[in-house]
Amino acid sequence: MSVSLAYMLYPSGGFLFLFLGALVFALYAQFRVSSAYSKNVQVPSRGGITGREAAEAVMAQAGITDVTIEEIPGHLTDHYDPFNKRLSLSSENYRGTSLAAIGVAAHESGHAIQHKIGYAMLNFRMALVPATRVVSGVLPFVILASWFLVSGIHSLYLLDLAIVCYAVLTLFQLITLPVEFDASRRAKVQLVSLGILGPDEMPGVNETLNAAALTYLAAFISALLNLLYLLSRRR
Repeated sequence: MSVSLAYMLYPSGGFLFLFLGALVFALYAQFRVSSAYSKNVQVPSRGGITGREAAEAVMAQAGITDVTIEEIPGHLTDHYDPFNKRLSLSSENYRGTSLAAIGVAAHESGHAIQHKIGYAMLNFRMALVPATRVVSGVLPFVILASWFLVSGIHSLYLLDLAIVCYAVLTLFQLITLPVEFDASRRAKVQLVSLGILGPDEMPGVNETLNAAALTYLAAFISALLNLLYLLSRRR
């Protein structure tokens, strides 16, 4: 007897508890990020330099002169674009002088350093970006189509397509972990070695960046659970 794809795509039994656990962890990670950032954005650095200045100093130390730094709107929208060599900082981190602002700015500069030295994991993640964009666009249509294909071989084709999509997303999230952890490590080292922050100021930076790392871990766990569940249903 054939089974509908819609049924296959939604968890039941033991997997349901795992998904609930992953959801709780994701919510906890978001809470930690919000709490840590809100706390440390209120703590000014002794040096009084801005996030932009910190990013410039970290990249200059690494000999990076071809990356532009721009201010963008939004809350914690900071990111490094390796394709256009652009480091974007949200206004509160671009102009802010807090421990959180400097920590986030230095973290993004860590990605620029990775790009310059050819860090393998960053290159791997960059190579996966086009495929990730494609599957992220396809997956909603796969889920939508699952409600109309009740049974038969076509529903199995869609299930296989969903498995491929989640396999790509899981691999992308897995590669993201060492990329983000390494960027934070580089940021912390540079902030102290350049004298931007004192060792006694680093706990605030550590708290902020470590909390942010939990969100990447949560994203990986979620993608992995979806992939494992679909594989179990396919069998």
